[in-house]
Amino acid sequence: MITKPKTTTSPRVDFEEILPKLTKMEIFSSFDPDIPEDRSILKKVYDRLVPHHFKKGETIIREGDKGDLFYILYKGSVQVCQKTFSNDTIALANLDDSMNIFFGEAALIGQDTRSASVIAITDCETIALSGNDFLQLADSEPLFGYRVTLILARRMAATIRKTNKDKSTLYEALLSEVEGTFGV
Repeated sequence: MITKPKTTTSPRVDFEEILPKLTKMEIFSSFDPDIPEDRSILKKVYDRLVPHHFKKGETIIREGDKGDLFYILYKGSVQVCQKTFSNDTIALANLDDSMNIFFGEAALIGQDTRSASVIAITDCETIALSGNDFLQLADSEPLFGYRVTLILARRMAATIRKTNKDKSTLYEALLSEVEGTFGV
């Protein structure tokens, strides 16, 4: 079951106002607004973006829920949190709109089980694209689909490499602790 955010819809931001923000984001950074074809594609993305407002303290994404929305933080600050094995919540990062961030990008390529929670630290304005809208855009604009999917694949590959390195580090630390405890 997909959990829809409990939000209020915000007034729509003008395309010319949002265009610089879009092109500064990694996911859309390969599009040049001065090239007519790229600008046209970005306009089609803009036309499908839905603005949402979250009040301070509201959960934008809840870890473990299914979600189909990719979010761009337009205004405000959020905290990314994750549950530990003992069900404690730890903060992974505090992020704000000046960082040109987005989250929930895995929802663009499939029904996403959220791997972390994102909570509004301040009142936040986001703009969201559904996975369905992304797939329709990718079908109608193959260049868009290719470029964005390539960036997503690179990000996911980097995440896998980092996760594997972290696992190796944890394994080595655990092994050293066991060897030290048992004098092996």
